[in-house]
Amino acid sequence: MGVKRAVDIVLDIAQHRNREKIYTYGPLIHNPQTIEILEKRGVFPLDDIDEVEEGTIVIRAHGISPKDREQISKKGMRIVDATCPKVARVQSIIRKHSKLGYTIIIAGNNAHPEVIGLMGYASGRGIVVSGPDEVADLPPLDKVCLVTQTTQNADVYDAIVKRTKERFPGAVVFNTICNSTERRQAEIRELATKMDAIIIVGGRNSANTQQLAAISRDYGTPTYHIEMADELKTFDLSGFENIGVSAGASTPNWITDGVIDYLSHYHEKRGPRGLRYLYNLWIFLVRTDLYSAIGAGCLTGASMFLQELKVSILNILIAAFYVYAVHTINRLKDRNVGRIMGSFREELYIRHKKTYYFLALCCLFVAIGLSFAAGTAPFAILLMLALFGVLYNIRLFPASWGFRRPADIPASKSIFVALAWATITVLVPRFTLELSISAGMVVAFLFVFTLVFAKSSLSDMVDIQSDRLVGEETIPVVIGEQKTRILLTVITALMGLILLGGVSLGYTGTAGLALLISIFYIWICLRLCDKKARFSSIVLEGLLGTNYIVTGLSIALWSLLLQGVPGKW
Repeated sequence: MGVKRAVDIVLDIAQHRNREKIYTYGPLIHNPQTIEILEKRGVFPLDDIDEVEEGTIVIRAHGISPKDREQISKKGMRIVDATCPKVARVQSIIRKHSKLGYTIIIAGNNAHPEVIGLMGYASGRGIVVSGPDEVADLPPLDKVCLVTQTTQNADVYDAIVKRTKERFPGAVVFNTICNSTERRQAEIRELATKMDAIIIVGGRNSANTQQLAAISRDYGTPTYHIEMADELKTFDLSGFENIGVSAGASTPNWITDGVIDYLSHYHEKRGPRGLRYLYNLWIFLVRTDLYSAIGAGCLTGASMFLQELKVSILNILIAAFYVYAVHTINRLKDRNVGRIMGSFREELYIRHKKTYYFLALCCLFVAIGLSFAAGTAPFAILLMLALFGVLYNIRLFPASWGFRRPADIPASKSIFVALAWATITVLVPRFTLELSISAGMVVAFLFVFTLVFAKSSLSDMVDIQSDRLVGEETIPVVIGEQKTRILLTVITALMGLILLGGVSLGYTGTAGLALLISIFYIWICLRLCDKKARFSSIVLEGLLGTNYIVTGLSIALWSLLLQGVPGKW
């Protein structure tokens, strides 16, 4: 919590900095990949206060001593305090008891930034011990107050507490280990007894991450401490059936997700051959956006059924080729604007960048050519969509506007993508036959918009941490995860009512009833995203995109069931 809070505070400042210089007193987070990204956002770690004279300085989660705070204040620099509330509590305990004449014993690493800061609150009455043996070496003390570094090993601290009470029976003892740290360490103890191997993800200079690895090794379980998923390629994991994964407090979710993605794919290689091939094919389709293209084709077929139009393979192909082309082009463009490395698509897209660009452009031209064959109106619509799709990630606006690209407009991604999908899957098939607007077309447009908007927003909820780091203002970033869930629940419920109304009024025929399955599927996905730790990010993304396939299959099955039944279609 403390690290995430500090990162969120810094990102909020960086977003509105207006060329202001922003520094963190020491690395904000013990993760070199995140520090590199923050530097691209204009936030730089500072080791020596004397190196700067102006700007904003952020006190990281570890906190600092009163002396350092006073020195910063004298410089006239703006101070933003991101000290973890758990650390601030320890500071308060030390300050209070040192004033009452207690000698403060701090259990921890005397070189750790948190401990250095805590010592500053002891007013010269502080002693640091790293283990129970050091308590025996302490001089006779009258009044003793014992606290600990918030990321201390719980077992070690229990031993220190026991030895301190034996040596100083009247000692006042506070358990100031962060409950998140205690919980993570308890989980590792449990995992280490059940797993064949443990992987700890996090910076090698992170004290709490090192503690997790040490606890696991103490149980004799093969333990690998890595910073990035790529490091796993150097290890032979073939002898391990069950692998446990944990991460340090300063490890971003996107890095942990990358490790889980790798391990999930690695283990699938060892399953039954038939299932392995099907799984690998599915993963490949999701990873390369071909799954999105198939989904667009399914939605096009569903929209034609909903509008009671004759299903046209031409329109299905137009939607599939367009969606694949624009999604691929924009993902490749994202590489140039600082998107985080580590997404399950990144490695493949970067390694074969030219090939994917070529395929995407070919598909775009094919979509335009097919739309020309479909008619003047579909051709004009596709040209406009293609132009906007290509320009979406290009800097078009002056810096004074606050955003340079259409993609920079807050919450634009989910809205623009949903509008584009609804246009290509609903309007193009309609205008291929006639330039008119029907009630069924409006229902179909709202339905596709709702499905795509929900899928895009759910994907953004999964990626919320990485989006905040790079400044991507998606809907979950702008309004928060909880409000996003409420928003999606409300709009999907309304869409369900619209489908029922369309059927009862005869706007869509009974096909609208089949599409209620897609609404229920979104609600299932909302629950899945609440428990996203059970899935790798690529699997979760695939499950979200499967709703488009479910939509197409549902309406196709509905049509087959009602064929030849008078008055039912």
